[in-house]
Amino acid sequence: MAESELRKTLLYTKKNGYDSLGDEDREAMEEYCTAYRSFLDMGKTERECVAVAVHLAEMHGFRDWQPDERYAPGDRIYFVNREKNVALAVIGQKPLSEGVRIAVAHADAPRLDLKPAPLYEDDEMAYFKTHYYGGVRKYQWTTVPLALHGAVVLKNGEKILVKLGDAPEDPQFLITDLLPHLGRKQGEKPLNEAIPAETLNLLIGGRPCAGDDGKDRVKLEVLRLLNERYGIVEEDFASAELEAVPAWPAREIGFDRSFLGAYGHDDRSCAFAALSAILKLDAPEKTAICLLVDKEEIGSEGVTGMQSAAFDRFVAALCRMENVPIEECWAHSFCLSADVTAAYDPNFSEVYDHRNSTRCNYGVGLKKYT
Repeated sequence: MAESELRKTLLYTKKNGYDSLGDEDREAMEEYCTAYRSFLDMGKTERECVAVAVHLAEMHGFRDWQPDERYAPGDRIYFVNREKNVALAVIGQKPLSEGVRIAVAHADAPRLDLKPAPLYEDDEMAYFKTHYYGGVRKYQWTTVPLALHGAVVLKNGEKILVKLGDAPEDPQFLITDLLPHLGRKQGEKPLNEAIPAETLNLLIGGRPCAGDDGKDRVKLEVLRLLNERYGIVEEDFASAELEAVPAWPAREIGFDRSFLGAYGHDDRSCAFAALSAILKLDAPEKTAICLLVDKEEIGSEGVTGMQSAAFDRFVAALCRMENVPIEECWAHSFCLSADVTAAYDPNFSEVYDHRNSTRCNYGVGLKKYT
């Protein structure tokens, strides 16, 4: 055997994906990326991601799951848990005793949550007090345009959806930082300590309420505007779930547009991949489930995290339909837990294993350890 044939037989050579793309592949890739950009822009919170997923699912023939209804192979159903999780299932040809196939990803991402009593005035400037959610790098959140997304439940029980800061005509918000010549001591601190969490306060107003001479006139003007637009009073913040997220849209990066820059790749890149796959699925052998979940960034806790019983309840109900113990179903099931990993970055080569790192354009990353 010639040396070249020996090398071809025994050695593994990684290949750049672009080298094997045909015209149809490139067209499909661009179409997928365009849809993904739209998904990122419409789903900046886990609540919005679930709403988008349900909208797309219904367009592809999925219908809301009914616990007492019997389903046949090929039926397409979805289950929503508290507007924060969604499970989409295509019933398979084989019984549930032979297991299910699950692709799970999380739809939450690091952000800044408003505290229960967030609104205050200091030296005639109005702010929202925030609490960071997930593994944020605090210095990345200062002096960048931020938007407010979320929901507020009013005293009468009405739920108001808030999405402010993304449209060109919307105001935006930001967290201030020091000028370079005032930040000398700040610059001497370690990176993780330079911006204390207590200073991540959202600047939201600076104009006093006209015709009022009392204290906190700037705060009052902000409340007047919120009440005018949403019907909100200050007490409603206690029952609100408002999140500050980056205001910019997803954009193509590079002269060749080969990268995508956006907020929320972790883990909406995997969430969209799983969602796209099940939307195109027809009649699988085994029941297929796409599961998009919440709270991964803080340990998967709570009634909308993976530690809750919501997903087990959904699958258990499907199993009861066939008189199959759920333990029997789980014993023969397979789950792909999909999340992002860090691709090799030549700018920071010292923190990577050059021989074993994931690389851009080389396909799916399989991570055996963290």
